[in-house]
Amino acid sequence: MAVDGKWNLTITTPMGTQTPVLTLQSNGSELTGSMDGDQGNAPIEDGKVDGNNLSWAITAAQLGMKIEFSATVDGDKLSGKAVLGAFGEAPIEGVRA
Repeated sequence: MAVDGKWNLTITTPMGTQTPVLTLQSNGSELTGSMDGDQGNAPIEDGKVDGNNLSWAITAAQLGMKIEFSATVDGDKLSGKAVLGAFGEAPIEGVRA
């Protein structure tokens, strides 16, 4: 599927720019994988694929919160947003690694 593989993300948060690596594997409408960054490794939870639209969540243990993501894949790029609980939303962009 077009979403499978590694993605270099840029997340512009109120706490600064984060640049994790997102590893995705799709199986039908199910999305699995992990996100690796400065805050450590977090497995993808509740991952879903609907055409070029993706959604997933991670639990950021260091921050004590669940972060929900939604994005659209367009070729070797993706864009969307992360919902950061009380910190609001942050735009995300990614390119295939």
